[in-house]
Amino acid sequence: MAKLTFQIDRCKGCGLCVNACPKGLLAIAKDKINQKGHHPSELTDPEACVGCASCAIMCPDCVIQVER
Repeated sequence: MAKLTFQIDRCKGCGLCVNACPKGLLAIAKDKINQKGHHPSELTDPEACVGCASCAIMCPDCVIQVER
């Protein structure tokens, strides 16, 4: 099982990682707002993540770290 770590306060909620996830496991958090006033991305089902790192590669601000 892979572990995704988000630097929530640096995420601008652009959604590129959401579109990059081949399993559709990422979403923009509707109930969270970071210090910059953006809704950050979040992993919806950690157990289903395979650690492909497509989200981390796509992120323009390098806020996602993947550990396998």
